[in-house]
Amino acid sequence: MTLALAEAARGKGFVEPNPMVGAVLVSDDRLAGSGHHARFGGPHAEVAALAATPGSARGMTMHVTLEPCCHFGKTPPCSRAIVEAGISRVVIATRDPFPLVSGGGIEELRAAGIHVDVWPVDSPVARQAIRLNRPFFKRVLTGRPYTIAKWAMSLDGRIALATGDSRWISNDRSRAIVHEIRGRVDGILVGIGTVKADDPSLTARPPGPRTPRRIVVDPRAETPIESVLVRTARETPVTIFCAANAANDRRKALESSGCELIPLNASANGSLSPESIVEELGSKGLTNLLIEGGSKVLGRFFDAGCIDEVAVFVAPALFGGPAAFPPIESKSVRPMESIPRLAEVRTSTIGSDTLIQGLVQSDWCATLEKSLSR
Repeated sequence: MTLALAEAARGKGFVEPNPMVGAVLVSDDRLAGSGHHARFGGPHAEVAALAATPGSARGMTMHVTLEPCCHFGKTPPCSRAIVEAGISRVVIATRDPFPLVSGGGIEELRAAGIHVDVWPVDSPVARQAIRLNRPFFKRVLTGRPYTIAKWAMSLDGRIALATGDSRWISNDRSRAIVHEIRGRVDGILVGIGTVKADDPSLTARPPGPRTPRRIVVDPRAETPIESVLVRTARETPVTIFCAANAANDRRKALESSGCELIPLNASANGSLSPESIVEELGSKGLTNLLIEGGSKVLGRFFDAGCIDEVAVFVAPALFGGPAAFPPIESKSVRPMESIPRLAEVRTSTIGSDTLIQGLVQSDWCATLEKSLSR
């Protein structure tokens, strides 16, 4: 299964909104063939593994990272291909909560006389398989994209100097990793403050397997017409979320420049709801969303429970100065026992920087656990 999981990861950025899946065929404890879902609309992992296996696969064991599909989509059901190939045993890392599968693939295989084993949901193998496809699972369960909050900060917890200068806190290697992440997501979101302060391009350099939509939270439609984002809007999509009562002339000017504007009802203080934003992005088919916005945007998404994962680059630098530019400018006040704690934390040394990654547990995570534990 370790090899199957490695195969699955090869599809990252290429298969979304489908899940990443890997499959391995074994005969007499020897590898016979392997494959993965390589691109959206292409053959699924089980079919790819069968195609890579010389001769007949009859009597072999298949290890697959996700429950085989049992419905017609862009390709025929994998469960049927497994039955027709004469596989005798299938080992599955985790079930699939997608309603058109959700146990049906397992039932179909067993009904055909195939021995099926499913790893326990709390096993290391299952946990790795689940983490691999958390974005897919969230989209299935909620219709919303999976959100990764990324920031770079000093050792004393600042994402910018008191002057607002933030270039560059992290080192070259850390920034290269950020560009790799950008090239695998469907959207990169910032606030209007970041656009005005940094005039970012929000592109992946070099390009990755995906071209992310650039997204700006801009209640008053103040994104400058001369900004890099607007000037390149016809080359790479730009979506601006504004308030429904934003000035009509500014909205028209941005739309005329090629930007997509999505008006939302603003709150009494003029801010836009993160829940409404992710709902809209989910309806557009986004699976992975990277939030790179400043303190206020990160704070609002945090308070709304709209952050699923964090990637924090900590540089060995001390900014000092007045208290300003914390990573998350939050209005929520929680007792110590109820603050969000990261799960499955990973730390990496990136030259002089330290990268800390972890998962934020939300309501949908409990729903997922229940669905996969049946």
